[in-house]
Formats: sequence, C-alpha cells, structure tokens
Amino acid sequence: MWSIKPEDKDLIEKAKRFMEKYYRTFDANRADLVNLFREESVLAFEGQQIKGKEAILAKLTSIPECHNEIADFNCLRHRTPGSTLVWVCGQTWVGGTKDKADAVLTNQMFHLMPTPEGGFY
Repeated sequence: MWSIKPEDKDLIEKAKRFMEKYYRTFDANRADLVNLFREESVLAFEGQQIKGKEAILAKLTSIPECHNEIADFNCLRHRTPGSTLVWVCGQTWVGGTKDKADAVLTNQMFHLMPTPEGGFY
C-alpha cells in the first residue's frame, strides 16, 4: 500500500495553497498574477512558448473571462532542490461563469521553484 511520507504532506499543502491562490487570482484579476512569475518563467500555451514575466502576463490577460474549478491535482518533488512539479486537472468555463458558458476539460502543469525567502511566491 502506498503511503504519504510526513515530509510530503507539507509539499502537498504548499502545492494546494499555490493552486488555490493561482486559480482564485486568475478568475478574479489576472494582472495580480505578476508576482507568481519571474523573468526566466516560461508559459507553454497552445503550441507557443512565452518567456518572461511581462510576456506571460500579457498572454494571460488576453484570455477571455474564465471560471476554473480544480477536480484533482498531483505533485512530485523535482530533482532541483526545493522545487515541485504540480499537475492540475479540472474544468474551465471560458467566456464567463458556469451558467453563462460551456465547460472544457483542462490540464495544467506548474514547476514551482523556491524563492530566496523559501516560498514559491
């Protein structure tokens, strides 16, 4: 039987807090996501690779209004010390709220790298 190691419980909690903050902010005001990205950050979106904090923010703010719901996530320690890979699956309603738009299934992956202060953002 698979069990979660005590040190991984903290990892899972940090990943969960990040996702909740990210999607809550994404749905409410994407411009506030600016501090979650760095100049070396890369966004892969519909076949494009977008690099840099400002370019990523420009792309994210160009997407129509959305509502996101997380169905499940998995996280895994990465070989880079302190970093974590997070896979998220859920539904996105593009063009508005659940009652105004059709849902699409979404999958997203984040590679969370620690800041000098020790957090992810």
